[in-house]
Amino acid sequence: MKRFFKWVFGAVDVALIAVVTIVFVRACDARHKPPLQAWHRPLPGEFRAADLQPNTTLADYLRREETLFSEMERTVMTPGPPTVKGRLSRYSIEGAVNPLRFDKNWNHTYEMVPAGDVRGGVLLLHGLTDSPYSVRAEAEIYAREGFYALALRVPGHGTVPGALTEARWEDWRAAARLGARAVRARVGDKLPFHLVGYSNGGALSVQYALDALGDASLPRPDRVVLFSPMIGVTQFARAATAIAKLVGAVGAIPYFAQSRWLDIQPEFNPFKYNSFPAFAGEQTTEITRAIQGEIETAASGNRIRALPPILAFVSLEDSTVETWSTIDALFGHLQDNGSELVLFDVNRSAVAAGLLEHSYDDRLAALLASRDRHYRLDLLTNARAGAPEVVVKTLDPGSVEAHEMAPGLAWPPQIFSLSHLATPFRPDDPLYGIAPDLSKDYGLRLGLLAPRGEKGVLSVPIDQFMRLNCNPFFSYVEAKILEGIAVPVPAVAR
Repeated sequence: MKRFFKWVFGAVDVALIAVVTIVFVRACDARHKPPLQAWHRPLPGEFRAADLQPNTTLADYLRREETLFSEMERTVMTPGPPTVKGRLSRYSIEGAVNPLRFDKNWNHTYEMVPAGDVRGGVLLLHGLTDSPYSVRAEAEIYAREGFYALALRVPGHGTVPGALTEARWEDWRAAARLGARAVRARVGDKLPFHLVGYSNGGALSVQYALDALGDASLPRPDRVVLFSPMIGVTQFARAATAIAKLVGAVGAIPYFAQSRWLDIQPEFNPFKYNSFPAFAGEQTTEITRAIQGEIETAASGNRIRALPPILAFVSLEDSTVETWSTIDALFGHLQDNGSELVLFDVNRSAVAAGLLEHSYDDRLAALLASRDRHYRLDLLTNARAGAPEVVVKTLDPGSVEAHEMAPGLAWPPQIFSLSHLATPFRPDDPLYGIAPDLSKDYGLRLGLLAPRGEKGVLSVPIDQFMRLNCNPFFSYVEAKILEGIAVPVPAVAR
């Protein structure tokens, strides 16, 4: 027995030494990342969960936000003529992508008020590292249809990436609650209230809808619209975050400060961070675990029946979040409440199909053949093998009979799939579009960038420019949103 315990403790010692070695090797390797800048440090005074009180108003939130942006301008922005690299830095005062130079800085919380009578209200929540700019197209749709739209800047966003070294998911949840309260107060109790969330904002929207089932103080949404919702993250992301958490602990030592960051990149996007701290990755793991637990609890107690209809848009291929978590962990538990899942297939035209790493056929076939499906499924896929034109195959809840509709759309040349980034953006988006609106200029046309050259030359990983930034099928997305807006909501649902 003594020999056994000696072997066990010896194995533990070896494992511990191996882990410590890996951590310090990774920490030392992080020293080769670019040096940290002023924007990699957090700003004081960000909204925290403890700041949400019964009498906290949107005006309070906005005053704090203005103070944050003033502090950023005073302590972070680089004055004087920009260097060559500084021309494409959002933190260079005279840089082309400095959002402070634009007519409107979309990093702030903003409201859109319809011109005529208000028909309802909507709270829009953006994604991780993003800003309220990412839900601008949806806010415009709702405002055009008579809804008061509030696009809330979630804590830790829109200012400096260093803010995400401190922002916790509980802070994001508190902000979402404040935003929902503000929308309901603005439109009153009798008008419909919708939630729209992209990526992490989608996670917050689902979490809020679940929380509202058991908390009478939270205004209950009448409809939830999701874009690439973060219901689960990929196994690779979870593993990378776990390692980064250990390595990041070493980052408390100034010499290893860079090890607290998974990515340190030039900040050339005016409305999205490019650098990403390990702590933010930890928060994604924690919030997805919490949400999946809430979904299962609501399903086991049958409270999930009371959820409002959910309309979700997801890409079959998504390297940021796990698409099948949305399908299985969320939609798989829904009851027949009018929910709908729009799934964008990969491009199966002749050239693209021959280069795809996965066929996805088996899992898709199982989904289409399932009668235990309590939601409507729309699969947007190629009309026929080898052709770019698409059709929408619609299956009603519990049905395996697909009805086809031709939306008059096709895959653009050289695009083999959508991406996590693409779903909420119009093709004519001035920053991300493949056919950008040239009347607006935000310093770059990221949707048009397709650099060619030798690998290792650019300071930014080339895959940054490979991902599709807009949705070529957005006209279909807009039509589905409009359908949901047009559906009357019974007063009892509120």
